[in-house]
Amino acid sequence: MNGFLDALSAAGPAPDRAEKMALYGQFVGSWDLDVIEYRDDGTARRRPGEWHFGWALEGRAVQDVWVVPPRGQRDGDTVAQSNRYGTTLRVYDPDIDAWHIAWTEPVGQTYLTMIGRADGNNIVQLGKNAAGQTVRWGFYEITADSFLWIGEAPAGGEANWKRVVEFRATRIS
Repeated sequence: MNGFLDALSAAGPAPDRAEKMALYGQFVGSWDLDVIEYRDDGTARRRPGEWHFGWALEGRAVQDVWVVPPRGQRDGDTVAQSNRYGTTLRVYDPDIDAWHIAWTEPVGQTYLTMIGRADGNNIVQLGKNAAGQTVRWGFYEITADSFLWIGEAPAGGEANWKRVVEFRATRIS
């Protein structure tokens, strides 16, 4: 590797918070994606993707990179094609017993901060989009080898949610 990647990556969770790190640590590894984007006009766009999670920052964070469509299947103007190539940093905060989440997607210039928590067997992340609206992203139907990730925006108020994207993820052996 190189110095940067060696300093960023970690072999596992930090021992002082290993139990709490398991919430997102369960996703460490690589995943194939089936992505459906739901457009405002009622149409949907389906594409494959890839998602990679790893331990970071001495095991005090989980970082991911997701790419839609996968590397090797990308062509043309990435912005015009609505391609995504972004990273998320998730850091557990023992003072609030929740996770600070920062997502950056430089192709579309999308930046989002959220707070994530367990919600039964699911994980729910809440934050504000660039327009100041509350958005909800979550991990559902979680097993050792698959999960469903859903991104939602308010539809007629924050009590009603509209699905804007879903990722069906399958672990790569």
